[in-house]
Amino acid sequence: MRAFDELKRLELFFKDDSKHGVSVVDLYELVQHAGNILPRLYLLCTVGSIYIKSKEAPAKEVLKDLVEMCRGVQHPIRGLFLRSYLAQISRDKLPDIGSEYEGDADTVMDAVDFVLQNFTEMNKLWVRMQHQGPGGVREKREKERSELQDLVGKNLHVLSQIEGVDLEMYKETVLPRVLEQVVNCKDDLAQYYLMDCIIQVFPDEYHLQTLETLLGACPQLQPTVDVKTVLSRLMDRLSNYAASSADVLPEFLQVEAFSKLSNAIGKVIEAQLDMPAVGAITLYVSLLTFTLRVHPDRLDHVDQVLGACVKKLSNIPKLEDSRAMKQVVALLSAPLEKYNDILTALTLSNYPRVMDHLDIGTNKLMAMVIIQSIMKNNSCISTADKVEVLFELIKGLIKDIDGADVDELDEEDFKEEQNSVARLIHMLYNDEPEEMLKIICIVRKHTMVGGPKRLPFTVSSLVFSALRLLRQLQGQEGDIVGEEASMTPNKIFQLLTQIIESLSAVPSPELALRLYLQCAEAANGCDIEHVAYEFFTQAFLLYEEEIADSKAQVTAIHLIIGTLQRMNVFGVENRDTLTHKATGYSARLLKKADQCRAVYACSHLFWVDDQDGIKDGERVLLCLKRALRIANAAQQMANVARGSGGPVSLFVEILNKYIYFFEKGNKQITSSAIQGLIELINTEMQSDSTNPDSVADAFLASTLRYIQFQKQKGGVMGEKFESIKL
Repeated sequence: MRAFDELKRLELFFKDDSKHGVSVVDLYELVQHAGNILPRLYLLCTVGSIYIKSKEAPAKEVLKDLVEMCRGVQHPIRGLFLRSYLAQISRDKLPDIGSEYEGDADTVMDAVDFVLQNFTEMNKLWVRMQHQGPGGVREKREKERSELQDLVGKNLHVLSQIEGVDLEMYKETVLPRVLEQVVNCKDDLAQYYLMDCIIQVFPDEYHLQTLETLLGACPQLQPTVDVKTVLSRLMDRLSNYAASSADVLPEFLQVEAFSKLSNAIGKVIEAQLDMPAVGAITLYVSLLTFTLRVHPDRLDHVDQVLGACVKKLSNIPKLEDSRAMKQVVALLSAPLEKYNDILTALTLSNYPRVMDHLDIGTNKLMAMVIIQSIMKNNSCISTADKVEVLFELIKGLIKDIDGADVDELDEEDFKEEQNSVARLIHMLYNDEPEEMLKIICIVRKHTMVGGPKRLPFTVSSLVFSALRLLRQLQGQEGDIVGEEASMTPNKIFQLLTQIIESLSAVPSPELALRLYLQCAEAANGCDIEHVAYEFFTQAFLLYEEEIADSKAQVTAIHLIIGTLQRMNVFGVENRDTLTHKATGYSARLLKKADQCRAVYACSHLFWVDDQDGIKDGERVLLCLKRALRIANAAQQMANVARGSGGPVSLFVEILNKYIYFFEKGNKQITSSAIQGLIELINTEMQSDSTNPDSVADAFLASTLRYIQFQKQKGGVMGEKFESIKL
């Protein structure tokens, strides 16, 4: 570069005749007598630049002379720099359209010939560099060659800047001659760099119109050339060109860009038998990105690319390359990102076939991407066929694939995966009950093979989907006839029973019990007594036989009592049986406090506010008295064990129940009973002054304030509470 700067100064000196007193023609002749060839040619190029500027001879003649004379230096590195200098001084003196050196009508061709000739010679010198010096320094030479590649590439840049090079000339002359040089040099570094240069420097429109010629050169390149990157860059440029304006899209259709690119990629993959899988898949990713941008409506193109990828993958016994896996994920993710709709991907027949080639971990990762896409876009998959395809795609999440090490999976990741599947089940919906039932059956078929670890996550979603279908049926007016006659609530309840029974393999009795109670409520809504009774029977059996943990028992019994209280479908006999069972279990809980709370909760089973039939004040009082006896027993046990009374909060809780039923008009609950209970609590608190309980104190104070408030309110309720003395 310093030498070129010095030559620039020399050029300024030569320009000024007054300093050297020799005409430019004589000077041009004079420098050719220099003794050494290298200085002679540098001087000749420098003076030649001034000669062209003087316009004493046509630019094309001088340029032709210079490019020919430079052949005199055949040393690769010296020759490269000499010709680079020639390209540098001549770039603003080419006989181009609109240039001051234009001259005759065909002079653009002369400019093109000059640049192409210089390019050809430079490329030959650059390729020849690899044969310089001993064989042991090959790596060092390749590094030097890489550093000098820009000198050659600049010629193509100059070519692209020539105004006169229109599409016709590019198609007929420039591209064929450049490609001829690229193919014939048979050097992998040169071929890769120059193909990349062609793609980068010439306009997108030219590439589109000469696609066949450009792609035709690819299979002729050396097997070691990284053709995939070249083609990927070409497709990226064309994709961006298509995205830049909708007006250019007809051009892509006109030249059949997709089929040409697809054929070229097929030929390259066939020609390079040892191309690694990652290379081929990268090409397909670029082709898919191209078609999604240029022809988003052509799903057949997308499926064709996926099919070609399947063909390539099927020749590989097992895909283990992590980079190749990433490319397959990119290939499968592209349609999801483009269409923002999994339904489109479900119509692609080759989509699941590509997923089959993923390893277990990547398959799960891709399944999560699919589910996240559905969640993000709130897609509703509403036909049984599409649900079938979808669950085939995400099978890595819903069952153990052969060879998977289940123990390796992180607990948190597993939960996240299964919760995603459970959320997905809720996204499947169809307004037609018949189709919805088909969807539920398909989901059941797939999820039931999930194994004991997965079932607790998926069964709940499946049960609630079926319950939603039940409500859907109830919402339809009139009788169900004809084709949908098979769609009866009884049929759905049978299905629900089978689904919940699958939890026995887990086992997960607490979850099963909750689901049976949900189904019992649904049967209550459908007014089917025998089905509701059967679900309660199953819940009680689970309670008796499976639930052993005392905390779980307390939760379960309160769930049973709460559900049973809301049931209005049962006749007297069935209700009595179930109520008797519930109160019996309540009294047999392990801790006295738990017994007491469960027994007073049972009082609500005999007094249902919105039903005239169930208001049995006698049995309510029996429950509350029984709860009081248990609370007393708990107090005495605490006294024996700790030497002081236990907490009085149980008595305060029972007092609240008394007040509740007193307000509701239960004649068995009298104001004197409430009065007596308040006095009992006060006595207990005073006797246990050594262990004050602030929570119980606050609870009692709040309860007494409520009684006072009711007394002050006046009216009927005020009169009822008036007799209670605080």
